[in-house]
Amino acid sequence: MLSRIRLVCLDVDGTLTDGRLLYGPDGVSQSFSARDGEGIMKLLRAGYEVALVSLRDFPATRRRAADLGIRHLALGCTRKDDAVKTLCTFLGISPAETLFMGDDAGDIPALEMAGVAACPSNAAPEVLRACSLVASTPGGSGAVRELAELILKARP
Repeated sequence: MLSRIRLVCLDVDGTLTDGRLLYGPDGVSQSFSARDGEGIMKLLRAGYEVALVSLRDFPATRRRAADLGIRHLALGCTRKDDAVKTLCTFLGISPAETLFMGDDAGDIPALEMAGVAACPSNAAPEVLRACSLVASTPGGSGAVRELAELILKARP
């Protein structure tokens, strides 16, 4: 199943971060894992398409994407499944060749339409039930890196 993947779509809050939103005088700040970043860069170097798909659109998310070289962003979207379908059409990749990783109930429609549904170990119970691939680590603590290593191992 992972050997067919060409597009990796990642939720941000709770998947790439631990889900905490830190509010300060300059707005919201987020904390990202360097390990996850390295996994994403490995996927990009190997020729995979990577996209961030999130309900929120924070400057910190855009900065992290730019730092990692992620070109595909669907931020501020309420229907993540529609965003993933649009990305698939734009890239000429079928949903069956797409992996979506999310952690909460709003991610379920995108998880259901993707070829592979994945989540961090601390995802909501209904998300854990919807996923065929559950990382052994929580969101923001290496779950994306773990996923990236599995995808790269499965590469034909």
